[in-house]
Amino acid sequence: MKAFILDRYKKKGALRVGEMPDPVVAQDDVLIEIHAAGLNLLDSKIRDGDFKLILPYHLPLILGHDLAGTVVRIGSNVRRFKPGDEVYARPRDGRMGAFAEFIAVNEADVALKPKNLTMEEAAAIPLVGLTAWQTLVERAQLKRGQKVLIHAGSGGVGTFAIQLAKYLGATVATTTSTANIDLVKNLGADVVIDYKTQDFSKILSDYDVVLNSLDGATLQKSLAVLKPGGKLISISGPPDPTFAREQGLNWVVRQVVGLLSFGIRKKARAQRIGYSFLFMRANGEQLSEIAGLIEAGAVRPVLDRIFPFEAVNEALAFIEAGRSKGKVVVKIK
Repeated sequence: MKAFILDRYKKKGALRVGEMPDPVVAQDDVLIEIHAAGLNLLDSKIRDGDFKLILPYHLPLILGHDLAGTVVRIGSNVRRFKPGDEVYARPRDGRMGAFAEFIAVNEADVALKPKNLTMEEAAAIPLVGLTAWQTLVERAQLKRGQKVLIHAGSGGVGTFAIQLAKYLGATVATTTSTANIDLVKNLGADVVIDYKTQDFSKILSDYDVVLNSLDGATLQKSLAVLKPGGKLISISGPPDPTFAREQGLNWVVRQVVGLLSFGIRKKARAQRIGYSFLFMRANGEQLSEIAGLIEAGAVRPVLDRIFPFEAVNEALAFIEAGRSKGKVVVKIK
């Protein structure tokens, strides 16, 4: 099958287009013919080698964490899907590979595609949808009437998280650039901070939750807007000891991870704020719930641009520039 392949880690290195063996379908797997794949900064960071110490991959590998397509074959234990089903998925860690014509995915990571979305729209959802769900519903347990600050509201996670937080009944503040103010307001943001002209930490206060996807300086300043008992949840790091334990990292790496987040955890404790790092995990059941919200009109995908399959490297460069609104997708079939 045709695929885009990572042969070695290299900063902004190009993926190689070539032939790879067809996926092996285990007894709990579904084989999916991929119609569209979403791109994420996670793909660029893996390509650059940013995670090689804590997420050791065996090269060569195929990148790509978001997909939508059609089931073409199922393993002997699969009961939830059949050939011909239109599905979408974020494969579990270690089983990525959406920049290809086919992929085998554990059925637990797969859900039926929302009926009202195209394949390209559906491929934009899994990673950002699961990230928003696991941050706001699971970790934050966001409730009606609470206040949440979602950084980078015009990005992939931000555009989804704003809508989900509004569905949950929260008051939503977000940071964005001047050009994207109307976009985030239309998604439901109640308070919009133009980060080019305003300092969110001097405007917002008494918030229950902050979802951070930006740099360390933004993370530190976010403490100022939270009330005692509030939750600061970061999807961009630094990782914390809980993450290290969950990943099964060795003792030395766990100590390093603990040091990386020691400063922010200490400051958070001093202000009676909980800090945690979230590394999204695959979950087909949650994708099914998200599909229900999409079909009900509560949430919609925000799609910036669709690239042809042969332009995967150009698409990655586009999202790395940091100006995309919502998600970028490649059309494969």
